[in-house]
Amino acid sequence: MMDTWNQLLGGFATAATPLNLLWALAGCALGTAIGVLPGLGPAVTVAMLLPITGQVEPTASMIFFAGIYYGAMYGGSTTSILLNTPGETGTMVTALEGFKMAKNGRAGAALATSAIGSFVAGTIATVLVTLFAPILADFAVKLGPPEYFCLMLLAFTTVSAVLGQSTLRGLTSLFVGLAMGLVGMDQITGQVRYTAGVIELMDGLEVVLVAVGLFAVTEALYNALYEGKSASSMNKMNKAHMTKTEWRRSWPAWLRGTFIGFPFGTIPAGGSEIPTFLSYATERKLADPEHKQEFGTTGAIEGVAGPEAANNSAVTATLVPLLTLGIPTSVTAAILLSALQNYGINAGPQLFQTSSDLVWALIASLYIGNVMLLVLNLPMVGLWVKLLKIPKAPLYAGILIFATVGVYGMRQSSFDLFLMFGLALVGVAMRRFDFPTAPIIVGLILGPLAEAQFRNAMSIGEGSFTVFFERPMSAALLVIVLLVLVTPRLLAWHRKA
Repeated sequence: MMDTWNQLLGGFATAATPLNLLWALAGCALGTAIGVLPGLGPAVTVAMLLPITGQVEPTASMIFFAGIYYGAMYGGSTTSILLNTPGETGTMVTALEGFKMAKNGRAGAALATSAIGSFVAGTIATVLVTLFAPILADFAVKLGPPEYFCLMLLAFTTVSAVLGQSTLRGLTSLFVGLAMGLVGMDQITGQVRYTAGVIELMDGLEVVLVAVGLFAVTEALYNALYEGKSASSMNKMNKAHMTKTEWRRSWPAWLRGTFIGFPFGTIPAGGSEIPTFLSYATERKLADPEHKQEFGTTGAIEGVAGPEAANNSAVTATLVPLLTLGIPTSVTAAILLSALQNYGINAGPQLFQTSSDLVWALIASLYIGNVMLLVLNLPMVGLWVKLLKIPKAPLYAGILIFATVGVYGMRQSSFDLFLMFGLALVGVAMRRFDFPTAPIIVGLILGPLAEAQFRNAMSIGEGSFTVFFERPMSAALLVIVLLVLVTPRLLAWHRKA
């Protein structure tokens, strides 16, 4: 243990040099700005900036990229809350309650709980990375395809059962998302399927494109079609801090979100989407009866605090398998891995011996980056809330412009724009008939992963389904899935009786 602390102190000595602090600040500021823009996430940005690895020494560039990675998670929550426009897929859940809070004059509290929750979760998760990276990596290696598939099945059922008023509508949305996830090239056989001969669909449907279409553009079109003449309830200004009651409601959600998010970051099970949805489901289930009615109506602060903490905790935890095993569990982590390879550094168990200075400086920079992001974001809460003073017409016109530029910028494809606006019309119809849109995104992201894990599991079991029941952890997960689906119905039946 003493050896770990000595190495961490050495890391702080490296990370706290003026030049490295400047790189950390630049990364955090750039990441926050990028998180605000839909369609331009940390993966795209780090990929665009990879050429700097030829000019900058390894430690400085890794600190810079980590700052972008972290900052984008903070920034993504801002537009999710204020404009219902997730900058990153991990912040989609924040939009569910955060945007409703903003519409009801509580944007300041939503942004504050988001920023502080991100700081708390990021700091605790960084401490856990410092202490338990090798132990958690050992555990993650033991999980096989049956466990991963059951984990995703749990995510599907939880999300579908919790979001929206009707489980049937939630499951319908989920199956639409799963069907969309099948479009493109089969991961295992390489066979092209369900593309209708459209070349642009060979790589599958871009998640950010679908998210921007179903959330941001749908919001703009829905307002123009149905709420344009109604009195605006969104342009309220409130204090950019939380009340005592909001603090009391937020801190347990931050802690729960942190400990839900961290294990998911260490395993390749779909990034931060699963823990954010599971955290939201948990907060909705555990909310006091007087606060439960705020979910989906005026906006519940727990529904922002928990998922934001889970998101940032999972993002930090992706460093565990990346540094200790050389396994990236997110797109950005994969690009960080390629940045390390550009320097001829191989991530894996030997990294802590061969490049210990770089690893510990990177971990120390996460502590520093967390503080920087809190200092950058909290004073700006008031500034962000002023976005709500913009009249509806130019505000939604701006969202459409940002969405169009962001989506077109990904592949310079006009087909993507038609697809985005087509999905937005589907989103308007779904919202009109009270179908939740979030399960579509979950199905789209996790569907292909779940399919691959299912097929791998069936190969292990030689075509027999018993492989899922023979392994203790996958069997336990299937029992939990069953409980999630059956318990609410049993309780409802018991109440009627």
